[in-house]
Amino acid sequence: MTAGLPSDMPLSTPPRRGLLLVMTGASGVGKGTLRERWLAGQNVFYSTSWTTREARPGEEHGVHYVFVTPDDFETKARGGGFLEHAAFVGNRYGTPIEPIEAALSRGQDVILEIEVEGAMQVKARMGEEAILIFIMPPSLSELRRRLEGRATETPERIEKRLIRAREEIREAHEFRYVVVNDDLDRAVEDLHAIQRAERARQRPETEWTEEDREARVRADTLRSYTLTDAQLDEVATH
Repeated sequence: MTAGLPSDMPLSTPPRRGLLLVMTGASGVGKGTLRERWLAGQNVFYSTSWTTREARPGEEHGVHYVFVTPDDFETKARGGGFLEHAAFVGNRYGTPIEPIEAALSRGQDVILEIEVEGAMQVKARMGEEAILIFIMPPSLSELRRRLEGRATETPERIEKRLIRAREEIREAHEFRYVVVNDDLDRAVEDLHAIQRAERARQRPETEWTEEDREARVRADTLRSYTLTDAQLDEVATH
């Protein structure tokens, strides 16, 4: 018996461990807009990645990314300070591990928005705890239109991003879920359904609400195994 507590008083149980939701997809697919809409009003921990690239117009240090020098990035990487880190189109990106583990332990859902290579590292390190969500463009030609519309990249860099995107689309089966961002409202609803369904999985099915069951049915339609290789090739080549 704990001193000062009656013998029949149950000790407090630790909080439910938070969900580790990893969102990724090609540059220009709309991850940032989706994330802002999805997480609005939620008490989640959004991990701010470190990067060696220059800030784009409108980006704030510590909000969109932590912008650091290559030397500072390398020092943290050598010290094992990243859950994952990867190079992409000449720049490096990394996710600090300490704040993520702290948030998960206190029961707070964690959202990572990272590159595909980094997502695979998280999957290898965290196993089934990592809930990987791939954001898919409706087609590669639409992705090109979005990238050119941003007017933040040179034509050569856009071509590199499209080549990389084609490879990533064909690897979509490595993810648990695939959300096609062809309709923003529907894609946001898909993300909410995934989050609710995964929370429900942490409890016995007898405790599920009707909303939990509906979310699980919707989430199951978004599982990557529902997509055929032919469907992925269609997106990657049109």
